[in-house]
Amino acid sequence: MTMQRIITSAAAALLAMTGALTVSTPAGAADCPSGHFCAWAHSNFDGQRANWSGDDGWWESYIADEDSSWANHGISGPGIKDHVKVYSRAHQGGHMTICVTPGQEVGSNGAANDNGDSHTWAMSC
Repeated sequence: MTMQRIITSAAAALLAMTGALTVSTPAGAADCPSGHFCAWAHSNFDGQRANWSGDDGWWESYIADEDSSWANHGISGPGIKDHVKVYSRAHQGGHMTICVTPGQEVGSNGAANDNGDSHTWAMSC
């Protein structure tokens, strides 16, 4: 094999590897729009999804007390409320079931499972 063929083969292999790396996505990545907080009816981001870009004091019936996984794809920056606190009752009442930090995706949480009724965006947990 000539030196040129070796270099060409090595370059092709490197290009193929690099291309594969740039198009792959994490297997468990949650499908949640940028700027939103999402909750799913089943664990591991499965089932019906609800998503919000702001606070919600009374979740719709299909997700209220049915939430089993959560993702925070909110926007972060100085002075921006970028943490999401989920509460067990409407209008941020009851106890906080889970707090999801910026960029965090929670596939399941036994204590928070099927307990959410409302949420608010906050500066911290």
